[in-house]
Amino acid sequence: MYWIYSAILGLGLLLSMPYWLWQALRHGKYRAGLGERLGGVPARLGSKPGRTIWVHAVSVGEVLAVSGLVPLLRQRFPEHRVLVSTTTDTGQKLARARFEAENVFYFPLDFGFAVRRYMQALKPELVVLAETEFWPNFLRAAQDSGARVVVVNARISDRSLPGYRRAKRFFRRILQAVDLFLTQTWEDKKRLHAIGVAAERVEVSGNLKFDVPMPDPPPIVAQLRSTFQYGGTHPVLVCGSTVTGEEPLLLSAFQQVLASYPQAVMLLAPRHPERFGEVAQLLQSLGVRFWKRSAWKGEQLRGGVFLLDSIGELAALYALADIAFVGGSLVPRGGHNILEPAMYGAAIVVGNHTENFRDIVWLFQNEDAVRIVGPAELPIVWMELLADEADRHALGRRALETLRSQMGATQKTLEALQKLLQPVESKVSR
Repeated sequence: MYWIYSAILGLGLLLSMPYWLWQALRHGKYRAGLGERLGGVPARLGSKPGRTIWVHAVSVGEVLAVSGLVPLLRQRFPEHRVLVSTTTDTGQKLARARFEAENVFYFPLDFGFAVRRYMQALKPELVVLAETEFWPNFLRAAQDSGARVVVVNARISDRSLPGYRRAKRFFRRILQAVDLFLTQTWEDKKRLHAIGVAAERVEVSGNLKFDVPMPDPPPIVAQLRSTFQYGGTHPVLVCGSTVTGEEPLLLSAFQQVLASYPQAVMLLAPRHPERFGEVAQLLQSLGVRFWKRSAWKGEQLRGGVFLLDSIGELAALYALADIAFVGGSLVPRGGHNILEPAMYGAAIVVGNHTENFRDIVWLFQNEDAVRIVGPAELPIVWMELLADEADRHALGRRALETLRSQMGATQKTLEALQKLLQPVESKVSR
């Protein structure tokens, strides 16, 4: 089975090579860390010998999810190195900022030769995977090496569930390599059981993303707050993690806001860095007044769009929002995390495509802590919230209260990992 999987993986990589080369040449993607992805263990990981805990977080969302857990692991297991791997460049950048670059590396491609090199070099006692990273060769190599394997913040999305069910026999065997699943919800536990995971290997610990610590604000936050205050900028709409097809809808709604609030500004943050130039061209073609974050020199911002063509600053900028819109939701992309604006008590608006965060959005909707709209309703809801300050502030307050009511998953996860690692510690001490 693993030979067949590896052959299919290799063939798929070979056939898709023109795409990866095009992305690398045009957008600079996938070039960073290529040697590490192919099994080249960076020398910096071997500079501090010792027992190892390996945490894998695919991208920015997963890095944020484990950002409270990693420091607690270091505190609880001071004799261990806690190393963090990511798949995406944006996740790598954030992880290096949060966990120090010497502890962070790119996750290897799921070829036996690549993952075995890491297992041999790092000899992890515990492997912690965030959410749904079910790589067959990696899981097999981790099991063969003697590491305990845990999937934390585990979830099975609506989109992926049918595929897992169709390949149930395949995944049942692969997932036997996982010692413990710590799921976000009871529904996720039921779904794991439905695809063949024994109930005794699944516990519900809650969603780590509710416990994400508030980031230290980058200098841009204070700079923009001062600019808005002295320039009379109002209101401020922060539209984050937008995807292809959303910006025209948002800009159309923003034109209606400008008609009543000519001093308004929209902070627009595309989800993917390779789209920064594309969105700038869109703004220019529509004749929208805009400023680029990368070229901004502190001039007044009002009556236009501030294009956030940077990485790692969006979360803190929600603190400036009168209204926060979270993207990937006006078009069928499944939505993105609404907890970042909730952390600042912002009034949150999303589109009606939020399948990727169904449980969080459902919870907030039940608490009247989010507004869900289609493209036609978006400008109407924006205008209603801007006209009613008390309603807008109450919506943001309920969002913050809802977030706080769900905290505690990080501590539950830590306790479960501690129990799992104790047999290893006892064996080592003997």
